[in-house]
Formats: sequence, structure tokens, C-alpha cells
Amino acid sequence: MKKTKMMASAVHLFSSCFPVFLACMNGLADAARVFKVGDELGWQEPGGNNTAVYTQWAERNRFQVGDSLSFVYKNDSVIQVDKWGYYHCNDSNPIVAFNNGRSIFNLDRPGPFYFISGDPGHCRNGQHLIVEVMGLHHQRSHSPPSIANPPESYSAPSPQPSSGAVVSVRLVSLLVVLLATLVALLLSPKTILC
Repeated sequence: MKKTKMMASAVHLFSSCFPVFLACMNGLADAARVFKVGDELGWQEPGGNNTAVYTQWAERNRFQVGDSLSFVYKNDSVIQVDKWGYYHCNDSNPIVAFNNGRSIFNLDRPGPFYFISGDPGHCRNGQHLIVEVMGLHHQRSHSPPSIANPPESYSAPSPQPSSGAVVSVRLVSLLVVLLATLVALLLSPKTILC
């Protein structure tokens, strides 16, 4: 009889804590978002005098570690480059290059990411993008620089630690504590019948 009560108590504890765990996991899933670059425009050469369309798009959004960019385009490409390649529309040293019409890029660290069209004419006409990625709990430090004011010299951004791992570790720790509690209750000497 005691074993049945303890078992029922353990099951009750688990069923009470498990929804909390699921809610935490749901919060983490909501934290990662997919942004369609350019919204309805997609990834294409901007028309007319709208060369700042992608800069304005990036300024309207807030990007965090774990988010993704979705580039949708036709007869074009998207290339991740370094800062120098961005300011000079130079794709000769790409970090990553896509040309399949639907490309997903994961924002896996804080800091700036630079993208250009593989067509140098499109890039010079405004088809380029800087995305400033924040850690999960950091504020944006500054707006992306304007193409009109290129840097004096190139210097690589210094790496910053990501807080995304901290959130994952906390959730895994919560799960481990819940499971350990359940196992401890089930294996407790009080539940063993002699």
C-alpha cells in the first residue's frame, strides 16, 4: 500500500512539473525566429532610388542568436562576406555562397553579418545587407553603418560569448532535476517492500 502511495505521489509530482518544463521549452522555441529578408520584396536588386531598402529592413528588426534569415530570390545569389567585401561589393573571398533561390542562414553568434548579391551591379545598387545580431539578453549596441561612410581600415570584429548556450543549459538542468527527483522518489527505501 505504501509503495502505491509513493508511486502515485511521484507520478503526481512529475505530472505537475512536466507542464512547467514544456512551457519553458515552448518559450525557447518562440525565441528563435526566421526572418524573410526584405519581407514582400524578397532578395532582389532594389528599384529606383531605393538603395537603402535592406538597411531600413534590418533596422526595423531585432536579431538574436538562434534566429535565421531566409533569402528568397530568382536568377541571383546571396553571399556572406567579411566587412571589406561588403563595402567593396567584392565576392572574391566568400564565407558562404548560395544560389538556389531559397537560402536559410542561421545566426549562430552575436555581432555583424554581411551579405551581398553575387551580381556586383546589384550590390552597388543597394542589394546588400548588414545584420547586427545580439546575444539573447543584450541590447543593440549601434545601428549598422551606412554604405556612404565606409570604414577607414578593416578590422575583424572581436568574438563575444553567446548567451544562447546558457538558456539551453538551464533548460537541460531543469529536466535533469525533474528526472532525478522522480527517480529518487521511485527508488527511495520507503518504497521498497520487505
